Amino acid sequence: MKRVVVGLSGGVDSSVAAYLLQEQGYEVIGLFMKNWHDDSVTISNECPWLEDSNDALLVAEKLGIPFQTVDLSEEYKEKIVDYMFKEYEQGRTPNPDVLCNREIKFDVFLKIALSLGADYVATGHYCRKGTLEKDGKEIYQLLAGKDGNKDQSYFLCQLSQDQLSKALFPIGELTKPQVREIAAKLDLITAEKKDSQGLCFIGKVRLPEFLQQQLQPKEGIIIEVPEEASIFNQEVPNFSSEEDTFAYESRNRDYSNEIGKTVGKHQGAHYFTKGQRKGLNVGGTKEGLYVIETDVEKNIIYTGQGANHPGLFKKALFIKNNEIHWIREDLALQPNEKKEVMARIRYRQPLQKATLHQFENGMYVVFEEPQSAITEGQFVAWHHDDEVLGSGVIS
Repeated sequence: MKRVVVGLSGGVDSSVAAYLLQEQGYEVIGLFMKNWHDDSVTISNECPWLEDSNDALLVAEKLGIPFQTVDLSEEYKEKIVDYMFKEYEQGRTPNPDVLCNREIKFDVFLKIALSLGADYVATGHYCRKGTLEKDGKEIYQLLAGKDGNKDQSYFLCQLSQDQLSKALFPIGELTKPQVREIAAKLDLITAEKKDSQGLCFIGKVRLPEFLQQQLQPKEGIIIEVPEEASIFNQEVPNFSSEEDTFAYESRNRDYSNEIGKTVGKHQGAHYFTKGQRKGLNVGGTKEGLYVIETDVEKNIIYTGQGANHPGLFKKALFIKNNEIHWIREDLALQPNEKKEVMARIRYRQPLQKATLHQFENGMYVVFEEPQSAITEGQFVAWHHDDEVLGSGVIS
């Protein structure tokens, strides 16, 4: 009997994952990860960890599997929270869920599981794992979940072959309604429980207040840039190489105060992210204001009216070499190679046609259609059919 440690989060997905593994004949152990102590920034009744760990315990009792809680809050603070603060401070927008999977669930947690004699770790992610053989070697594939509405493969886009070899995703073949149905039949306490929102395993966090713990508020101005501003109608220079063309297409525009008018004040450019609409507190515009650029050095937020404002769109993005990650290492591009893929720059975004172009100093992802709010620090993931081939940090 192979032994599997399931990350029981106190939600319905991981509860059903544990049950399915039992049915498949695995010896199952439930572990709850405690990743957070500070209740001052969580929105108190939304998914506090105590209630979650209690629900996880009740599920384990119901299924008759051993259960314990592991405290990973120190590792979580160091690998996720401190990293988040550093990124926000630099005006980038990190994705804690992608990192949590790479650094916590499939690293720290995996090591604990292996120390308990486990062969695998399992989670309640809506994705699937495939295997194929190539040159006599087994290769692991990360595949989208069958439920197109819940597919979570994006959050696992930074996993390695080694991590995938030890991972199981028991609910990847099911839809959310099917998962709830199984939980209801088993009379599990989590059957009707709402999905948790917010940072991976912390629960719902008030992000501005969370950031204010480390990043001091400082007042700055909000500038509105009209869509007819000359910066959007500049003639495109002629470039001698593809690389220069892509560098131009992926650049950040050089905004200045003169280009628009001051429409309000904010408490710190580092609390805002491209494409953001809420929290600007500026009224009186015909269409909603969107953040089109933040300048953390000068502490200025540039905004534009409406979701189709030209300041939101770019056709290409760049990834530095050390931030390119291939799940399928066997398909990694060499300098001057290119590959047509489907890509997304955020969770739940429909996949977009794109081409990867690898150069000596990094890779450009060039989209067929301009994309809205390409944001530094976020992850771009690329696919072939329903397989995630790799990902990278947008720079």
